[in-house]
Amino acid sequence: MKLVIKDLTKTYKNGVKAIDNLNIEIGTGMFGLLGPNGAGKSSLMRTIATLQSPDSGSITFGEINVLEDKMALRKVLGYLPQSFGVYPKMSAEALLDYFATLKGVSSKSERQALVNEVLEITNLYDVRKKNVAGYSGGMKQRFGIAQLLLNNPKLIIVDEPTAGLDPAERHRFLNVLREVGTNCTVIFSTHIVEDVKELCNEMAILNGGRILKQSTPSKARAELVGKIWTKVIDRDDLEANEAKYNILSSNYNEDNSLNIRVYANAQPDDDFKASEPQLDDVYFIALKQDEPVLS
Repeated sequence: MKLVIKDLTKTYKNGVKAIDNLNIEIGTGMFGLLGPNGAGKSSLMRTIATLQSPDSGSITFGEINVLEDKMALRKVLGYLPQSFGVYPKMSAEALLDYFATLKGVSSKSERQALVNEVLEITNLYDVRKKNVAGYSGGMKQRFGIAQLLLNNPKLIIVDEPTAGLDPAERHRFLNVLREVGTNCTVIFSTHIVEDVKELCNEMAILNGGRILKQSTPSKARAELVGKIWTKVIDRDDLEANEAKYNILSSNYNEDNSLNIRVYANAQPDDDFKASEPQLDDVYFIALKQDEPVLS
């Protein structure tokens, strides 16, 4: 099933245009929606999840007209918001059983089998008796995936799921998402480039409520071959280099010098060396090209 969004707009009462005439098609698999904080990612996710209405435009998922038949979409939707809320002092097993009841699974034996299945998928079975309120951040995020899997969703939306997780928890969470995202459409919203590189077979960069670029991570990097250059400079020379070159990023070396990455169609000068393009380069170029031109 394909998610198709056409001419979608949303402006809030304070005048902020969160979604600006957005058009995109998303098919089966892991789709990374990459953008800085405030880019409109959460507004788009909430709109797709039928939690808010757009000012104009259309959204379809397969045969479902999302804006006209919200309940039909919700039956096949799994949604993990950026903040999942406060958990009662209940075990994961009991809470998932409760959620399964709410989702219409009336048979106790069916619920038990379903709960055990999602606990296994999310690697929470061994801590199923523990109160969810006492889970770590990463375990709570995996519990969030467990609860959304109860209705066998065809469309899964996860909004900034790895923000605040330590490296080990992030790795476990991404492995769970990778497993559940093979047979359905998963939209993974994040500002962390590394997450998209590790997880997604297709991606889009969003800023100002608009799609700046849509591609696959490998194709987007391939477009920059021969156009990314690096040079080591003194920290005090950064400003002069910024005025002269299109610097995408910089990082410190052990001796406190800087390694700068520059975007240019040809070698800027003899001191620069060609570098293999990274997904970070794709991201920074898209954002730089979207910056307003100062008169």
